[in-house]
Amino acid sequence: MEVFKQLIEHIELTLVSLCIAILLGVAIGILIAVNKRSTKTVLTLVNTIQTIPSLALLGFLLPFLGIGVVPAIMALFLYALLPIVRNTYTGISEVDASVKESAIAMGMTRSQILFKVELPLALPYVMAGIRTASVINVGVATLSAFIAAGGLGKFILQGIQLNNTNMILAGAIPASLLALFFDAILGKIQSSSTKVIRWFSIILLGGTFIYLLISGVQNFNKSTIEKDLIGGFPSEFVYREDGLKGLFKAYDFEIKYVEMEIGLMYQALANGEVDVVSGFSTDGRIKAYNLRTLEDNRNYFPPYEAAPVARQLIIKKYPEIKESLARLEDRITNDEMTEMNFKVDERKMQPEEVALDFLLAKGILSTEREAPVKRSGIIKIGSKAFTENYILAHLFKFVIEAHTNLKVELKLGFGGTKLLMDAMKNDEIDLYPEYTGTALLLLLETNTQERESIMSNPEKVYGFVKRESLKQFEFEWLSTLGFNNTFAILMRSEQAAKLNLQNVEDLAKYSLQ
Repeated sequence: MEVFKQLIEHIELTLVSLCIAILLGVAIGILIAVNKRSTKTVLTLVNTIQTIPSLALLGFLLPFLGIGVVPAIMALFLYALLPIVRNTYTGISEVDASVKESAIAMGMTRSQILFKVELPLALPYVMAGIRTASVINVGVATLSAFIAAGGLGKFILQGIQLNNTNMILAGAIPASLLALFFDAILGKIQSSSTKVIRWFSIILLGGTFIYLLISGVQNFNKSTIEKDLIGGFPSEFVYREDGLKGLFKAYDFEIKYVEMEIGLMYQALANGEVDVVSGFSTDGRIKAYNLRTLEDNRNYFPPYEAAPVARQLIIKKYPEIKESLARLEDRITNDEMTEMNFKVDERKMQPEEVALDFLLAKGILSTEREAPVKRSGIIKIGSKAFTENYILAHLFKFVIEAHTNLKVELKLGFGGTKLLMDAMKNDEIDLYPEYTGTALLLLLETNTQERESIMSNPEKVYGFVKRESLKQFEFEWLSTLGFNNTFAILMRSEQAAKLNLQNVEDLAKYSLQ
């Protein structure tokens, strides 16, 4: 049932954005075909839009349009423009000159030639562009889940973050079939008569107008009535055992929420699109966005101690890795990690620069220039796609290269724990920074009773994940780094102060009012 619901949302996003693109794209294509001087400028512009990474475009639109359906439709519309504009222009331009001359000889005006001769002859080109745009939109629409717009991408996002292949397939397979279905239907229409294409266009565009009108009224009513706090959380936090559902149960409350990508989630909070998010206790964006961490006064969240995790085979082959990284054991405090994150997120320093400065300040690296070292092997270090993991990966790189003869290659920005795990299992990376709480609750096969018995004890959690990771995956946990980056519930400081919310219990009481 949930798959059907997300499928309908996906179809809505695709069709609405496609119809808007058809309406404006065909008009633009006609304009540049008639006015040749604007052709190069317009085609360059729509080509440039197509080259912008889709997630980056969503992030750019978020401050202006907020989260949800509106920015998703805008992004999809922009991506659909290129094939429609280009094919419309090409179709009109390719009409044989002798045909146009015959129309002129018959006394037709310029507009009559356009609408009665050129456009009907260009229809196959236009429909081909629409078919291409529909397939593009079905694929790009899967990223709408990153800004809480729904669609089949919701399952893909959840599956990546929760290490669940079946969930990924639940989104990917219907999306692929939907793209093939749209292409087949539009192909049939393309091969039909001009009259069929005309009626199809009228029905599609008319239906889109009615949909937008109804949606606009509903959204207006919702915005004028809705005053409750809205949460924005990544899928991993929503569905993992130490995440949102457990938090609601532990504090006996609930708030409405949407699922979002982590980076866009912070933007949404800063822009007032959501009121409550889940973050991490050492996140530099807490300081950068002036956020308040609501105290977990019932100690719900388990420990998340950071440590390097490596393939056992690589440690056996190069034991000096373990010896070199031991220099980082208990050397990073929560405040120091927060400050490093802040420097990258707010001051726009490079993770590599921040990591090097920290190691030099701690005396783990020397400022003296050393003689060149002949490297005898290669170690591949990975990271997840957030600031702290980037910094930690660079810390590992500098320490290993400074104290061994090994060369380090960085493979940064994996989109989730599952992808990193698969890369480790397939020998694509050898080492990456991980957290004990993530391993306990997301990676390892354990039973509820066993987890609950150790959850509040950091030493027991570390001992358990160290032993079980070696047993289940042949992954070896090295020494912990000293800081505990556990989950945190965050709000804008001014809003939390206005509502007098100091801890999660205060949030629970406010939500029940």
